[in-house]
Amino acid sequence: MSRIFTTPVASVYPHYVAKVEKKGRTVAELDEVICWLTGFDEKQFKAYLDASTTFEEFFAAAPMNPSASLITGVVCGVRVENVDDPLMRKIRYLDKVVDELAKGWSIQKFERV
Repeated sequence: MSRIFTTPVASVYPHYVAKVEKKGRTVAELDEVICWLTGFDEKQFKAYLDASTTFEEFFAAAPMNPSASLITGVVCGVRVENVDDPLMRKIRYLDKVVDELAKGWSIQKFERV
């Protein structure tokens, strides 16, 4: 089992915030993309952050956007679509959408994925 599975989402979230803000994006845009991916509304998402929910618990509860499986590409040298473990694949999807938001993708582009 990977250590990231038992890591609270709230402990990684500030790194996502720093990454997108460094590239001129906002926390609101980050939250919108995360909610798009996970299927949570903003209130639910914030509740999971406040509860120090682990990635394993977070993604177990997430209904996930049906288009998530269309996310492809490389994150940390690993092709997202080739990740065997379903939980790790979802975590990589999250990493990928954060990366793409930071690179300048619009919210509408995620909705077309």
